[in-house]
Amino acid sequence: MGGDAGPGIVVNALLKNIQRHTNVQFLVHGDEAVLAPLVARHPRLKDRCRVLHAPGRVSMDDKPSHVLRRGKDTSMWHAIDSVKKGDAQVAVSAGNTGALMAVSMFGLGIIDGISRPAIATIWPTLKGQTVVLDCGANVVATDEQLVDFAVMGEAFARAILGLEQPSVGLLNVGSEEQKGNDAVKSAAAILRGAGAGMNFHGFVEGDDITKGTVDVVVTDGFTGNIALKTAEGTAKLVGTYLRQALKRSLLGTIGAAIASGALNTLRRKLDPRASNGGIFLGLNGVVVKSHGGTDAAGFASAVDMAIDMAKADINARITTDRSRIAAAPAEAS
Repeated sequence: MGGDAGPGIVVNALLKNIQRHTNVQFLVHGDEAVLAPLVARHPRLKDRCRVLHAPGRVSMDDKPSHVLRRGKDTSMWHAIDSVKKGDAQVAVSAGNTGALMAVSMFGLGIIDGISRPAIATIWPTLKGQTVVLDCGANVVATDEQLVDFAVMGEAFARAILGLEQPSVGLLNVGSEEQKGNDAVKSAAAILRGAGAGMNFHGFVEGDDITKGTVDVVVTDGFTGNIALKTAEGTAKLVGTYLRQALKRSLLGTIGAAIASGALNTLRRKLDPRASNGGIFLGLNGVVVKSHGGTDAAGFASAVDMAIDMAKADINARITTDRSRIAAAPAEAS
């Protein structure tokens, strides 16, 4: 029931998902009076989608503490509870991010050995794709938490991006070892001490994200969220400037028609829907947060990501890798 456009985009997204995943069933939580007619319009969903009534709804203005106290009848709470009970292997929501994280942590708990969960996103780069975390779950991060983020990001890159030995970098104000705050420098010392267990690149800067310098970029949620929103805004700015330039003259319009193939390729690369979804890493269950303003194509991408994570059994990888890092001595800084 979350998201700016309401449940209609979720149902339309599932029409795309059932074609991509022929062996997946969907539980749709929310107001049955609203959802049942939407699902009934599409006979293809009849045997693949079950509506489960949850009358309450979490608004975008609700505080996480309020939802924890009074939100047990909401679609968000029911969706997380279905993962907790084993009725579902993944949960996807386009609702309130803070509330979703709070309900997920309360309902599912955190993986043993992990101090805090993080939100990871996939960014397009000049070399392909890069995983960036944390993108908003933790405003401040300690050295231990940054190490946890590195472990989770590496496991995610192995499982979802198919990389055998992902490279990991810590986002910093410079690549020199003496730069950065104490938490970043201490985390770097711990990760260097991991030796061959992790392909730790060292420090990276903001422009290294889109360069694809490393496969995994680790930072605190305050910095990561600002970087994410800045990148999204820049992509929109470039797209707007390009459209305005091409429409400014007859020659530009003709040029756009000639270069339509290349322009379509550029549009697909800049389309945030293709990699929509903030992945909650570190929980005892798979939860993906879709962008609230996305459409059916974007929500379907978030569902695809959640299904891929469940199939990869990513939590088992995280547990194993965190134990290995914990046993390794930290390098003196």
